[in-house]
Amino acid sequence: MPTAFERTWIEGTGAHLPGPAVDNTAMDAYIAPLNRLSSRIKRRILAENGILSRHYAIGDDGTTRVSCAGMAAAALRACLDDAGTDIGRIGMLACGTAGGDALMPGFANMVQGELGAPPMQTLSAHGICASGVGAWEAAAAAVELGAHANALVAAAEMPSRLFRRGRYAAHGYDADFDAHFLRWMLSDGAGALRLTATPRRDRPIRLRLRGLHQRSFSGDYPVCMQLGLTPDRSRSHLDYDAWADAEADGALFLRQDIRLLPHLFDVGVHEYASLCHAGWIDPARIDHFLCHYSSEKFAPVVDTLMHKAGLAIPRERWYSNLVQRGNTGSASIFVMLDEFLRTRDPQPGERILCFVPESGRFSVAFVLIEVEDGDAPLPASAQPGRSQSKPIGATPSTVPEAATDAVRRTAADAVPPPHDPAAAPAPLRHVLGELATLWHDYRSRVWRTPLVRTLHAGGFGTAHYLQWMRDWIPQVREGSKWMREGAASVSAPYQDLAALIELHAGDEQDDYAILFDDYRRAGGRVDDIDRLHRNPGGEALNAYLHALAATPNPIGLLGAIYIIEGTGQRIIPALLPLMKRALPLPADAFRFLDYHGENDEHHLLRWLRGVEIALAHDDADGRNVRAIVQTAHRTAQLYLMQFEHVLGADAVPEPSP
Repeated sequence: MPTAFERTWIEGTGAHLPGPAVDNTAMDAYIAPLNRLSSRIKRRILAENGILSRHYAIGDDGTTRVSCAGMAAAALRACLDDAGTDIGRIGMLACGTAGGDALMPGFANMVQGELGAPPMQTLSAHGICASGVGAWEAAAAAVELGAHANALVAAAEMPSRLFRRGRYAAHGYDADFDAHFLRWMLSDGAGALRLTATPRRDRPIRLRLRGLHQRSFSGDYPVCMQLGLTPDRSRSHLDYDAWADAEADGALFLRQDIRLLPHLFDVGVHEYASLCHAGWIDPARIDHFLCHYSSEKFAPVVDTLMHKAGLAIPRERWYSNLVQRGNTGSASIFVMLDEFLRTRDPQPGERILCFVPESGRFSVAFVLIEVEDGDAPLPASAQPGRSQSKPIGATPSTVPEAATDAVRRTAADAVPPPHDPAAAPAPLRHVLGELATLWHDYRSRVWRTPLVRTLHAGGFGTAHYLQWMRDWIPQVREGSKWMREGAASVSAPYQDLAALIELHAGDEQDDYAILFDDYRRAGGRVDDIDRLHRNPGGEALNAYLHALAATPNPIGLLGAIYIIEGTGQRIIPALLPLMKRALPLPADAFRFLDYHGENDEHHLLRWLRGVEIALAHDDADGRNVRAIVQTAHRTAQLYLMQFEHVLGADAVPEPSP
């Protein structure tokens, strides 16, 4: 039976169709005829499928203009705009495709990277047309069960890269009909939707997900549509010594056995009839039927089969945008739903049925959506602020600890926190555990700043390095000053702490001179250090730390030092090799970063002694622990502002010499 849903809504849809619409005449500029039979095959197939325009992510020169993951990311951004929210509220990303840009990793992970999205659960569904619904059901189940309050779903396809004329060169620009067929059927695009357990109340309608049903008949039928097998399905492309050999043998042609296609719709309508007889679908109550078919030729086939079963949905209730948007495979139902909602006016009480047949080895999928009034009462579990579920057997005291442990493990797998709570003395484990959780979020956000993303993407140049140093030099110059102010504000019983901070300030006093020298060696044009100024994030951090240092016994400064020294000791060493490979600079242009990567370990050991002193004199309410953690949190926010502004839209250009 279908999976039923009670507490999951669709709030936001989006689509991306790359480039201008390409009509049937202009297709040849993208997908050139292969041989003398091509034009005749093209006319026959286009006459049957009824498609008049479509979109390609390749240019007319055959080069890729936007990747498959890039299209999915664009559709997701449009979806988030439609929902009026940001990606920071998303707990899960599920993506479906027949083939992304890479064989691995998973498509959802590539899309998450394209978005620069924060850490979240991901799921990649691989298949053909129904893979998007597979991703949809997984995300919906996570929302329904309370694992996530919000999830994103996307599907994208880019078959045009398979259809370029040059890919057929090994066959003398020849291909059999099965390999020729899909060249004139498929096109590129992406669609997305957002699922939520707490829908907004300020919209005229809500879309409530009522059920999803998927069923595969792959055990009953041979392969109909495939890529990676020889024409007789006897060998995989991986069985060849080289992919060039597989290509020459036709194993890398996208093929469709059109003789099997009529069976797909017979299977699909029989499954539809079973759902009707089970009471899950009432044809009389379906107000809008969004049917994904690859060709207008198949619409009357589906209609006839429904009539024969006595379960027809009137054709005036059908909706398809195949003629104008083309067949985008797994993305089609998402592109269709997005355009339907933007061009039609569904009313409260109406029901939308989506039908997706997949010809790969025959699968079918159905989605049932109910339109609700935007002011309709929500179930109690969907009220904002209400938790839907918790792990079986969990108690309020054990759930946060389990979550904290998971975060700590994840952090250790990435860039670990400056101190491992498990390896620390027992009295320090609690505060170090809280700081490690905070560190994980901070590190992840640093990795998504423009500076680090540019470095990882391979676009980091000397100008970027100089910009970073110009922003950081005046900030580093100020470090020893606020530390000494803080040491001067310390009184009994923390005198030992004052001595440690003073010692640390002495180590930091001349660091800015090393950094300024690196700046000049890298080609920096400003020779007067007083002409360099902090960026807005640095200004905010500087003001905050000086103000805190002026308060009596500013124990919280230990939290600031944790973030600042931890960045130098954990994050910089991970970035430094990338910088050195990317920049044509001498080794002595990186002395400051080399120094901190090697020496901040000693600084952090000194910091750990400072925390021991603070905890030894803490009160019963843990005031010192709270001050350290809260200051670390605020410092992380301000430090991130510095990173954001280095290459942000408002980055300050280099002053004239």
